[in-house]
Amino acid sequence: MNVMWRTLFVMWRARRRLRREGLIAPTELSRIRATTLPTDIDVLRHMNNGRYLSLFDLGRWDLLTRTGMAGAMKRHGWYGVVVAETITFRKSLELWQRFDIESRLIGHDDKAIYLEHRAVIDGEIYARAIIRSRMLKRSGGTLSHEELFSAIGRPDGLPEVDEWVRDWAAASALPSTRAHAPSVWS
Repeated sequence: MNVMWRTLFVMWRARRRLRREGLIAPTELSRIRATTLPTDIDVLRHMNNGRYLSLFDLGRWDLLTRTGMAGAMKRHGWYGVVVAETITFRKSLELWQRFDIESRLIGHDDKAIYLEHRAVIDGEIYARAIIRSRMLKRSGGTLSHEELFSAIGRPDGLPEVDEWVRDWAAASALPSTRAHAPSVWS
């Protein structure tokens, strides 16, 4: 319920834009406008660090809807789960400050797709997040990239994921859900 009304509004607007403007390529930039609301700030009167990731979800919904991926996911009973994310902050967003959320697909590896989200004001990056997401089937199992790309088309010019992103994904990975993962502090 954290940002439910904003999510519903973004999804409604994205569907309207999709009907009016047509599909965008998954590697194209999705941009939505947001405002820092009183529910987004912390006791220091700037946007709470955890809220950025919640608001970047809005950018992901816009991108998924406008690329046609959300429709394909709904038709086929697929869904995405975030398996890793990293965020870097440059400047604080203050109460009532308007900013853009920019989102795009930046690549994939053998198991996941990667997205980048940015909080931007007047062309300047305030925060950036890299998201690693796995695609799953409601009927069970992991969705292969072949199945995904056959349903939505393989994006032209999909770049290789930068080496530092691969290194981050490998270094931050936890054991699979089928493996033992004890909580042992060293």
